[in-house]
Amino acid sequence: MAISPTRRRLFAAVAGILLTTTVVACGDDGSAAGGTEDVNFGYIGDFNGTSLIAVADDQKLWDKHGLEAKAKVFTNGPLQIQALGTGDLDFGYIGPGAMWLPATGQAKVVAVNTLGNADRVIAQPGVTSMEQLKGKTVGVPEGTSGDMILTLALQKAGMTKADVKVVSMDASTIVSAFASKKIDAAGFWYPAIATIKKQVPELTELAKNSDFEAQVSFPTAFVAGNDVVAKEPDKTKKVLAVLREAMRFRSDNPDKTIELTAEMLGVSPDQVKADAANVKILDVDQLDTMTKDGTIVKWLSGMNNYFVQAGKLKQPVDPKTYYTGELFTGAAQ
Repeated sequence: MAISPTRRRLFAAVAGILLTTTVVACGDDGSAAGGTEDVNFGYIGDFNGTSLIAVADDQKLWDKHGLEAKAKVFTNGPLQIQALGTGDLDFGYIGPGAMWLPATGQAKVVAVNTLGNADRVIAQPGVTSMEQLKGKTVGVPEGTSGDMILTLALQKAGMTKADVKVVSMDASTIVSAFASKKIDAAGFWYPAIATIKKQVPELTELAKNSDFEAQVSFPTAFVAGNDVVAKEPDKTKKVLAVLREAMRFRSDNPDKTIELTAEMLGVSPDQVKADAANVKILDVDQLDTMTKDGTIVKWLSGMNNYFVQAGKLKQPVDPKTYYTGELFTGAAQ
């Protein structure tokens, strides 16, 4: 039984609304057949968030593991965490900026995906330092990796958000506001920044993830609803088996993965290739090793310390309370 989205929508990193794509194993009405289990899966329309979904579709991995996946594309991670909490999603994908939400008990991190380097603080042409942003208007999608990179960059410059005028905006609003010079800067990310550059080619980049790699890592991850992990262990294991196989395919076939991702998003392979250049792909064997030797827990602990400083967490949280690493390694075939 082939799995293919029943409809394809053009990806726009600047989309301000939630789009929905359904991946169906079989049956015209989208209902599960042949003993398959339904799984509602959220993702973000970029290489990090989409590549494994595209691979699982092409390689028929959902069907192989007895699943019928209905995939919904979101513009950010916090929206998916909300959907997990209401039961509208079973699994989802988040970037590093939303990792504080699982840390507060709102979801479980079931698999680390990649290390991101797509976040930037961008400014209008002529602005060459964070200090020059004092008193200026800065747009940011609150609670995302854009928020995180802005906070870190301000701290490095000896500043806080009180030194600038922070305006919470969704992704599409940031693009239009920056292009029309209604904001002076933004905490944002690629590939959406590439869209802005077409209209403001002389924009400046004041900060990027790698500026802070000695302080904190930026893992992206797949998350699950608390009840799904606790009450549906069989489904959880099946989904993790799909992700593991898709990860192995992605590592072994990078060019094909870019092609499949581009097809799913409805964009050019060159655009996806440029997006993927801001990503450090982690293969399954690396993730297994780093789960067992404590590396991933160390990453998450470092992020928790940042979130405490940023006011997202009241105190550090043990990552073992929300990272289900043993489930990930236990899903090995």
